[in-house]
Amino acid sequence: MNTHALLRQLVQKNGSKIVMYVADGLGGLPQQPGGKTELETAKTPHLDRLASEGVLGGSIPVAPGISPGSGPGHLGLFGYDPIEFLIGRGALEATGIGFKLEEGDVAIRANFCTIDAQGLITDRRAGRIATEESTPIVERLAKEITLDGVEVIVRPVKEHRFVVVLRGSGLVGNVHDTDPQATGVPPLMAVAKDAASQKTAKICDEFVAQVRKLLAGEKKANCCTLRGITGKPSIPSFEDVYGLKAAAIAVYPMYKGLASLVGMDIIGEAQTLDEQIDALQGVWDDYDFFFIHFKYTDSTGEDGNFEAKVKRTEEYDAAVPRIMALKPDVFIATGDHSTPSMLASHSWHPVPTLLWAKNCRCDASRAFGERECVTGGLGQFEAKHLMTLALANAGRLAKFGA
Repeated sequence: MNTHALLRQLVQKNGSKIVMYVADGLGGLPQQPGGKTELETAKTPHLDRLASEGVLGGSIPVAPGISPGSGPGHLGLFGYDPIEFLIGRGALEATGIGFKLEEGDVAIRANFCTIDAQGLITDRRAGRIATEESTPIVERLAKEITLDGVEVIVRPVKEHRFVVVLRGSGLVGNVHDTDPQATGVPPLMAVAKDAASQKTAKICDEFVAQVRKLLAGEKKANCCTLRGITGKPSIPSFEDVYGLKAAAIAVYPMYKGLASLVGMDIIGEAQTLDEQIDALQGVWDDYDFFFIHFKYTDSTGEDGNFEAKVKRTEEYDAAVPRIMALKPDVFIATGDHSTPSMLASHSWHPVPTLLWAKNCRCDASRAFGERECVTGGLGQFEAKHLMTLALANAGRLAKFGA
């Protein structure tokens, strides 16, 4: 019997409320040995207070030493083994903008990038081009790109991101990304991971070739890379597994998409953290579980900007009193992975995690930071167990066995 099957037997309803407050890429590293991380540098009085009343630990998104993408990172937080339940980023992006995938579709997360005259990437995200600049370019691609025997659906997402859905017979989405994760090199060719995906790989290469030709005159977004090339996933619903009616409050489409794929309701169109908390207040009486996503601790980490990540962490902390004023029974602050600004990328380091509940077993922690989490009462644990801990602390799990 796997954990989900066991939970279906043990889950009980009691009206309790659980909040999972996720700072994307929360974990960090010091700029020099013995120094403080971004989280430890930030002034976080509200999280520090909850840390003194709760219990800390470090969550391992996938497995020790594995640096996760945002999809696997969030799946782990939601209690799904990210190795067993593989959801490609393309499906997340497509679902996040409300696109309904059909069986046989291949969904792709595309990034605009900037290349030079030699075809080498100078900026992987096209200068983080503004959405109002990128949307007309995406609309142009949607009108002008045609591929023989395949319907091509192109939709804008946000900033440098857009979605491509390939629809036709014989398509299998098991293809490597074309983003080399580096500058000074050309985009990679699409490489099929199996024989069944070779047709899809060829179509991906043709798509990028047409994009490059059409956008040759653009200064920023003159090419693209393709990521998360995948088919429609199959995953058990959050409510079926945990007995929780769940609400997701996020700004970026990808995180809305992931929440939607596990059966959460997407709430509102908030664009700021204040608006997200407004949305939380508006639906508090209607749901049992609330996923609130804060993106900018990740994007500043990826930009290698230590000071900016500190400021964003302080912004994340500042919203805590409004959440706690609603009197949740369980409050969790964590991230889907670490994004140290020193590395300017996702990393394998355990993610600082705080669990506050009226009946949790407190540890000796007095502040929310990586060092405190290393010695916290939760220990170092796999993220997929966090939901079980949340349910237990909310009084939602019956005893197992006689």
